[in-house]
Amino acid sequence: MLFRNRFLLLLALAALLAFLSLSLQFFHLIPISAAKDGASSKSRKRILPDPVTEPRVTDPVYEALLYCNIPSVAERSMEGHAPHHFKLISVQVLIRHGDRYPLYAIPKTKRPEIDCTLVANRKPYHPKLEAFVSHMAKGSGTSFESPLNSLPLFPNHPLCEMGELTQTGVVQHLQNGQLLRDIYIKKHKLLPVDWSADQVYLETTGKSRTLQSGLALLYGFLPDFDWKKVYFRHQPSALFCSGNCYCPLRNQYLEKEQRRQYLLRLKNSQLERTYGEMARILDIPTKQLRAANPIDSLLCHFCHNLSFPCTRSGCIDMGHFKAIKMHQIEDEKERREKKLYLGYSLLGAHPILNQTVSRMQRAAEGRKDELFALYSAHDVTLSPVLSALGLSEARFPRFAARLIFELWQDREKPSEHSIRVLYNGVDVTFHTSFCQDHHRRSPKPMCPLENFVRFVKRDMFVALDSSSTNYYDACHREGV
Repeated sequence: MLFRNRFLLLLALAALLAFLSLSLQFFHLIPISAAKDGASSKSRKRILPDPVTEPRVTDPVYEALLYCNIPSVAERSMEGHAPHHFKLISVQVLIRHGDRYPLYAIPKTKRPEIDCTLVANRKPYHPKLEAFVSHMAKGSGTSFESPLNSLPLFPNHPLCEMGELTQTGVVQHLQNGQLLRDIYIKKHKLLPVDWSADQVYLETTGKSRTLQSGLALLYGFLPDFDWKKVYFRHQPSALFCSGNCYCPLRNQYLEKEQRRQYLLRLKNSQLERTYGEMARILDIPTKQLRAANPIDSLLCHFCHNLSFPCTRSGCIDMGHFKAIKMHQIEDEKERREKKLYLGYSLLGAHPILNQTVSRMQRAAEGRKDELFALYSAHDVTLSPVLSALGLSEARFPRFAARLIFELWQDREKPSEHSIRVLYNGVDVTFHTSFCQDHHRRSPKPMCPLENFVRFVKRDMFVALDSSSTNYYDACHREGV
């Protein structure tokens, strides 16, 4: 009996030690493993690739599935993780709208039949879907900044209109909102129970799909919110540049980047053959097919598990889809190498990153307004921001992608503040241009806010090989 009791005691002690070890690893208080090259454990997480789950060679079908972002039951995320003596004081979220109907139609084909009404017994489903529809119906008289007040608050067409948010898109952002609620509201108490209108900042472009995506995330984050406390501001530019949108040099970078894309397409003989085959099936000129941007519609078919379009002359098939998708992947790779898009991104993303920094600085000074900010945007918003931050290996923004900036205060040294940057739940802070070398220069476990401020106020201009010290001068200097 004595031996048995001792054995049970030892077993319980071993289980306790295992639990403590996992807990310390979870909060980054001890390293999980030493890197072979001596690098800190903070740098071990890679954005791409994941050697366990990803194919060894580039697979366009795999990449397309990731882009669809089909809602799943659970998602791993690293939001809200920090050493125990840090306090979360501000969160800013930049999202891409959820799954949508195509923006373009393939000529001489039937539009994909997708129902954009929200139905509880249809997949994908979310437990809050019915409550979301009911709550949106109560907000019909809500006053948002014009022209947002003329937009529907949720999708409602039996046959989707072009570019309309789908039920999948709504569910994607209900999931995003619920995930962030569990972390930021329930765990970290970012907002008080009686939060006020000035503590939540909301901004969206003038498209119904971005407004509705923002509302879906907000409902998941703050269920049954008081409509009187919610005010969406309208952003006319997809770059969220507000009053700083005129930038001649940015436009020059964009023109050269578009020229690069055109030349790469001309060199891709397989792509030209693919377009030729598809044009013959559709009985239209190849030029007309290219102008219709067929990958947009084909991705909709793919994400919704619908057959590709057919005519009397044949069907567009998976081979055509893979060829066009593969070209997109190759284009992204060359884009990173040529750096023209980086120049465009540094100037294109500066206004919204400057807003992000300014809001963080106010929070660090003790201001209690705009503790949570949400920008509901597009792929052409997130993509330049990712590039400007130096996240060159990050995938092109999927449907319902989220980029999050967290601001933390050190309770032991209240005057010191740190930031974390997360992309689709992955902590990418130590992949950014302003913090990738931090672990070599400092023993601090978090990236200092000062690094981010210096990057936005100075280093973004230095990266342009410019002597400019402000955004206006950088935009108006001599050409590329």
